[in-house]
Amino acid sequence: MNKAVQDKLKPIFTISEDVEPLSEQLAGNKEHFVFLQKKNKVYAYVFLKDLGVDSWASPDITLKRLQSNAISLENVGILKPNNTITLPFIFWIMGEPIVLVKDESNKLIGYITREDMLVELFREENKNINLLKILLASIPMGMFVVDHERRVVNCNESGLRMIHSTLDKVMGIEAGSIFRKDHLEKVFSTGETLLNQIHITDEMGVLIDYSPIENSQGKVDGAVIIVQDLPMVKEMAMEIEFVKDLNQDLNAILSTIYDEILVVNEKGILLRHSENYISDFWKEDLKNLVGKNLLEMERKGVFTPSVARLVIEKGKKVSIVQETESGKKILAIGNPFFNDEGKLQRIIIASRDITENTKLKSELMQTKEISRKYKEELDSLRNKTEASKKIIYRSSKMEKIMIQIRKLAGFSSTVLVLGESGVGKELIAQAIHKEGNRSNRPYLTINCGAIPENLLESELFGYTKGAFTGADPNGKMGYFQQADGGILFLDEIGEIPTHLQVKLLRVLQQNEVVPVGGAQAIPVDVQIIAATNKDLGKMVEEGTFREDLFYRINVIPIYVPPLRERSEDVPLLAYHFLRKLNQQYGKNYHFTPDALSLLEVYTWPGNIRELQNLIERLFVTADDEVITANFVSQFLKFGNNGKTKPMVTGIIPLKEAQDHVEEQLISLAMEKYKTTTKAAIALGISQSAVSRKLHKISQRQKNH
Repeated sequence: MNKAVQDKLKPIFTISEDVEPLSEQLAGNKEHFVFLQKKNKVYAYVFLKDLGVDSWASPDITLKRLQSNAISLENVGILKPNNTITLPFIFWIMGEPIVLVKDESNKLIGYITREDMLVELFREENKNINLLKILLASIPMGMFVVDHERRVVNCNESGLRMIHSTLDKVMGIEAGSIFRKDHLEKVFSTGETLLNQIHITDEMGVLIDYSPIENSQGKVDGAVIIVQDLPMVKEMAMEIEFVKDLNQDLNAILSTIYDEILVVNEKGILLRHSENYISDFWKEDLKNLVGKNLLEMERKGVFTPSVARLVIEKGKKVSIVQETESGKKILAIGNPFFNDEGKLQRIIIASRDITENTKLKSELMQTKEISRKYKEELDSLRNKTEASKKIIYRSSKMEKIMIQIRKLAGFSSTVLVLGESGVGKELIAQAIHKEGNRSNRPYLTINCGAIPENLLESELFGYTKGAFTGADPNGKMGYFQQADGGILFLDEIGEIPTHLQVKLLRVLQQNEVVPVGGAQAIPVDVQIIAATNKDLGKMVEEGTFREDLFYRINVIPIYVPPLRERSEDVPLLAYHFLRKLNQQYGKNYHFTPDALSLLEVYTWPGNIRELQNLIERLFVTADDEVITANFVSQFLKFGNNGKTKPMVTGIIPLKEAQDHVEEQLISLAMEKYKTTTKAAIALGISQSAVSRKLHKISQRQKNH
């Protein structure tokens, strides 16, 4: 045992569990450790820091508390005279904060702190230093030891490699010239540990922990710097800087947008807004409304309805048309943003005065960016059909249908496609063929309502030589035989005559056909996909469609929803049709965002077919390549056709009659269109007027 170690040796301060009071035994202990003794045998020690108190004089210290925090001496390293310092011994002494010291007679004479022990091992000029170098080298992280003068006194190869330096350049120099000087000074001044500090220079990109080395008096006598080389730290830091720059750019862009942009949290509180806002809507500076709840303002009647409330209630994008007192039409669009857990976090509300037709040229770049986004979405659509016959969608309802189609791929079950006229039932049939195991086999289509009744039978089942006057002398194969091994799409199956329904049922049940004029049944393997816009169940009740045939074709029903029930598909479809026309005629027409929003809120009674025809009409008649909401609104007819008139069955006061009719109309419109915006368009009044009348109706019903 060298003199330096003897100088650092501290006496064993023991207390006996059998002697009371405890406070008297602890009095006078100035060290950080106390040893427990029972029956004249020292068996454990307690570290003051583990007790969570400042001194041994604390009244909170009890024998039970000491025992619960005691550490057995069996876990502590022991230093004896002429000890051979080995690498495992160094690891052992690093496991506890103290090292026990015994004399030649194996008597416990004191202890030395782990920090003092390690410092002495570092300072020794013998073979022990090689062991410490081995110890440092075995640590995968970089390690630098700094003395009280803030100079590097030791390090390992891992650390040198991580900071891209050499031993001769590092040893003895101020650590602040390599690492953060302010971080190092904070460790020395406060004794606190600093973790996970990113340090980026031209030479290195590392993650650093700064830990103090305290002496026996609790003062910081040095520091250990642990370095972790993270290959992505530089990239992460650059990305953080990029995000900061991007945030500044976005703030600058936000200040130049002439739309009114509001950022609202999940509770409806206004967080921030753009520089531009619609003054005659708010009637005061928006800065005064930051931090206020828009839902509460709606309840007080400041405005109605609240776009934020509608987004919170529905959990999806909401578009409404509002009207100011001066008669301006305001298109307000609320978009929800969700966190990683799927919870609503922010609502972005964009409002625009759609009565104006100015500043459109400055909007062209934004429109092109939106077009690019839709193009990317279209290019990634999940379908395998040819470009001219893609199923364009992004709604959840159509996604469910596409999932169902993919599930049918390995089967040949009969499918019945239902839906209104113009929803794209034939495209669904084509998708089933393309996705299925018959994709390389024939796909034939026949419209049962477009072929005369006397020809439909021969077209479906074929005929033999001389079957009827004017027949082909060689006979003819019907659609079932031509589609053998593939798919036959029977469109408008509700139009098929009753007598042919029996023959069709035989094909479905027996998988064989008998041509007109023939007697020999011909086996066929055909998957049937039928489609109709009629209520076949009702036709069965009326006797115009066979019940057994209905059940035979209704194996896998697929209902294609009308366009009004999947309005989120409208912008994609509109862009798709416009792009096809641009390609066909070499043009470059674009929709403005508010034009697409206006198309989205329309109900589309003619479904996709009506939308496609309208896009072509807009394309042909537009005077400018930028198609605006004002221009689109000229071609859309909102509301009823004016043919239905209320019926009066008795004489009542005129005002009462007006209130009664108004209540019925508002209730019917809300029941049909669900939103005040669509109801207002149908009724030919402003959205705010619908909201006010709804409130009056509600109050009137409560009073009754």
